Amino acid sequence: MTDRPTRRELMRPVQLLGVAFVCALFAAVVTFVSTGGFQASVGVLALPLTAIIGGVTFIVVLLGLSLLLLAVDPAQVQKPVDRAVLLDDLVDGVADGEPDASRD
Repeated sequence: MTDRPTRRELMRPVQLLGVAFVCALFAAVVTFVSTGGFQASVGVLALPLTAIIGGVTFIVVLLGLSLLLLAVDPAQVQKPVDRAVLLDDLVDGVADGEPDASRD
């Protein structure tokens, strides 16, 4: 078998949830620090806003990643990935499977 990962291996749900959680955690930390969460008088008031921003970021990132996964053709999920996914199937100006006119 080859060492190249298949698309199915690249799209594991736990990894997608992990990416969304890390993005939400980053947004929550930035929000908490920028609203003065470490100050004694403001710290408790910053927590609800921090939770809201973190939750919204988690949902938006998860939704965005899931919509991007819908662009992948399910029939090609098992094919190995050996180059950029969105490149055309042209190699040196000739589509795969077509005869090369310069060889005649």
